[in-house]
Parts: sequence; C-alpha cells; structure tokens
Amino acid sequence: MSLAHERLEKLRRLRALEVAKRDELIAQAKADIANSEYRRMARPNQLPPEGDWRIWLLLCGRGFGKTWTGARYLIEKAQTSPGNYAVVGPTIAATRRVCLEGDSGIIEALGPSFNRRTQYNRSTGEITLDNGSKIFAYSADAYERILGANLSGAWCDELAAWDYEEAWSRGLMPALRKGDAQVVVTTTPQSKPLVRSLVKRDDGSVVVTRGSTYDNRDNLSNAAIEELRIRYEGTRLGRQELLGELLEDVEGALWAIGDIDNHRVSDLPEMTRIVVAVDPAVTATADSDETGIIVAGKGIDGRAYVIADRSCRVSPTEWAQRVVNTYEEFHANLIVAEKNQGGDLVETILRQVNAGLPIRTVVAKKGKALRAEPVAALYEQGRVSHVGPFDKLEAQMTEWVPDTGASSPDRVDALVYAIMELGIGNGSTADAFLQSLAPLCPTCGFPNAVGTDQCSSCNERLTEQSRSADNFLRSSYPR
Repeated sequence: MSLAHERLEKLRRLRALEVAKRDELIAQAKADIANSEYRRMARPNQLPPEGDWRIWLLLCGRGFGKTWTGARYLIEKAQTSPGNYAVVGPTIAATRRVCLEGDSGIIEALGPSFNRRTQYNRSTGEITLDNGSKIFAYSADAYERILGANLSGAWCDELAAWDYEEAWSRGLMPALRKGDAQVVVTTTPQSKPLVRSLVKRDDGSVVVTRGSTYDNRDNLSNAAIEELRIRYEGTRLGRQELLGELLEDVEGALWAIGDIDNHRVSDLPEMTRIVVAVDPAVTATADSDETGIIVAGKGIDGRAYVIADRSCRVSPTEWAQRVVNTYEEFHANLIVAEKNQGGDLVETILRQVNAGLPIRTVVAKKGKALRAEPVAALYEQGRVSHVGPFDKLEAQMTEWVPDTGASSPDRVDALVYAIMELGIGNGSTADAFLQSLAPLCPTCGFPNAVGTDQCSSCNERLTEQSRSADNFLRSSYPR
C-alpha cells in the first residue's frame, strides 16, 4: 500500500472514530434528558411545548426564570442535535453578560465539565460543545453578522427590547435553514409590533407561554420580591413587569398603538422643515419631571415625521446643551420651547449655549387635553409617522388618559408643540376637527367644552368666530 493510501486510510479511521464518539455523545445526551438539571428543576411552563411549532414565545414577568429556561433549552437542543445555534440579545454586551456568562446563562448551565479556556472564545462569543455543536453570540443592533449563517436553532432574549425589527425578519429568520429549526424567545411583554404579531399568529407556528414573577417565588429572595412589589404592584406597568401581561390600548387614552404602528416608517422623505420642541424641567432631582425634547419634521409629502426623542432628566444647563446639540445634529429650522415654568429663563439658558438660536417660546394655557386632541386626530388620520420605535414616548402617548387628574407627560407635551408648530392640520381635513373642538373665549382665550355658549372662565358669551381653528391655535400657542 502506498504512503498516500496509508494516510487516506488513517484519516478515514480517525473520521470514523470522531463520528462514533459524536454519535455516542448524542445518544448519551438523549438518554440523560429525562434526568437533566433542566428537566428535573423546571416548572411545567418552563419546558418546551409539545407539537410541531417553530417559535416558543415566553412572555413572562421579571424574575420568572426566562434566562434560565432559554439557556437550558438551547443547550439541550445543541447536545441532542449537533449544528450551529445562535443566541441573540439586544446588544452584544447583553448577550455576553446575561445569556452566556450570567448566573443563569449557558456557561453556568454547562457545568464544571465545560472547559471555559478551550471551548469558549470570548472575543467572538463562540462556544464549542464536545459533540461539535457551536453556539454563536449575536446582537440585534448588529444583525448584519447573522446574514449568511446556517442555523439549526436559536434563543432570542428580550425581543421587546430590540431596536431593530430587521434583526428578526432579515437577520435571524432567513438563517434558520438547517433541519426543523426552532426558536425560543424569552422576553418581558412590551407592546411592540413584532411581539404583537407573534402573539396573533394562529397557524400553530407560535406557542405562547405566559408566566409571572410570583411563579418563581421559591427561587427569589424575599428582598427582591418586596422590591419588585413596591415598585410595580398595583400599577398598569406592574401587570406587564410582574404578571407578564401584554398591555393593549388604554381606555380613554388619546392615542391608540395601532394608529402609531400602522404608519411607522424606517426612512425619511425629503424634509421641508424640522423643529426641536422642548418642554423644560427647571430642577434636576430624582423626583423632577423630565425635560421633553422631541424632533419632528414636515416632509415634501405634507406629512409629519417624528424623528428623534432626546428627552432626559438632567440639570437645566445640561438639557440646554442637549437641545442645542440636537438642533445642530438634525439641521433644524427652529426650537420651540414652553416658557410656563421658567418664564424667560428658558430662552436665556438656551442662548447662553448658542446666542444665535432661532427660538420661539409658547405659553401653554389651560386644557392640555384640548391641545393634544388635534394632534391625536392627525395620528388617527394617518398624517403622522414615527421614524422607528420610540418606546418611552409611545408608552406615554398610549397610557395618558386626560381628565383623570394626572398631568400630561413631558415627552407628550413636547410632541404636541412640535406637531402643532409644523402646521400639518392647517388647510386640511383636520380643520373640521379643530373647529369643532373647543370654542375659545374672545375675551380671555379660555378653551371651553364643545357646545358651550358661555365662557367658563370670564362668563362672556362665545361667538362663532371664537370657534375657528386659527383662533384655537393662536390662543393655545401664543407667539
């Protein structure tokens, strides 16, 4: 036998030994499943559902054990079905810190037999198992790295916190093309378009598991339970953060999430005008209001586009610098600022940063709901688009209910100033809504309820002229 044939035969024997060892490991892993840590310790709602599903969606409250479940599910799949697997978090730092290296993460779950030095490449986020399976770390904010991958399965963590839905639709899903690839999604249930679309699927491809913080009470410290209870219990947000409830529209709120989602865009048309609107806070303590800073523009199509939310809770000097930076970043035409709380101080602070700023101050008179309603009507008409997601702004928009005693949130106020300044409703079908909205007293400018003939503030009789949209805008936003 020639030397070449001897070498080839040796390689064949080595390959056969590798295959036999892999098959032995797979057979052992399958035999050990019933007695694995995962299967022994998991609650029923932490175990994979039966059936021919593609996506297992765990919508659960904080502390439920989502990370623990996702890590152990993925390990079980990788040990019993060799292939390439993905772990995708909101950022690569979160993927590494929580999903791979966290107390409930994959490396901890693999146990002492896992050689961290030789089987884990921290710089690339790659884990190699004894049977040849590989687990790759990815992030939703750099989903281009997933393109071209050939995956046998995946674990997606905190899907509702992903900034880019394309990480799911363009990155991950096309890469799941090896065998019957399945995905487990672990997330706190925020009302995001992608999450809602998965929940609404009725073709059997998605199985939804719900769970609360209290399901995992035995594994959480009393201090942690008490802290979560104090922070969230009894609130609407608590239903999401503790009970794992996917919150829908709030009865009485001016904005519906559908009116925002249905017109959301990812790209801007050419802009004819851009404004930065500011609802300032004059203090900077932990209990202070936020300073609402919203960037919006009017496109060549005549529609309004919400471009950025730079709201913050910082000192007046700091928010003024942020406003100026935002004005310069977006090449805005104007800064619109409410002057109620700080009077002329607001303009003074801004001009200390940049003396040449074009600033228009507005005085927000009574009836914030009346000022917000015409803007909400423009959303309902489909004349305003959000350029990407704005979680905190949209939460305030869809949760604030007028006439309940709660003040309108600062981000919402800044949004209203921005949209009104752009004049989207002027000379349009929105005028009919504005004209019927609130008769304004020609004497004192007070916005009265619809159908009122006498001013509730000064008792003067209202005229038809006081009902015009122009008068409403001028009175609500004096220049």
